[in-house]
Amino acid sequence: MLEENRNCGCNCGNENEMMNNNDYDCETRREMMQQIQALNFAIIELGLYLDTHPEDQKALCLHNKYCKELDELEEQYQKAFGPLTIKFPCNKWRWLEEPWPWERGNF
Repeated sequence: MLEENRNCGCNCGNENEMMNNNDYDCETRREMMQQIQALNFAIIELGLYLDTHPEDQKALCLHNKYCKELDELEEQYQKAFGPLTIKFPCNKWRWLEEPWPWERGNF
């Protein structure tokens, strides 16, 4: 593990871990991930709705707005915490820097 390249040094899944200076980073990371998940959900649901209501301009505008917000949030998240997907450009391979979810105690 390359600790110096990670922004969130706390054990995010371990509730028994003592509070430290990285708790703010970990909480920010959780909040951003929840926002990403909520936007993804809304985009998928609006897409399904638009399949049967393609003329609904309000839904189309909302879908486009959420897509833009998601792109911006994902870019912000990835710059701060590392890649969400394999297609995120980076000047080095970062997939192996973070522990796997089961190594963090999330399962």
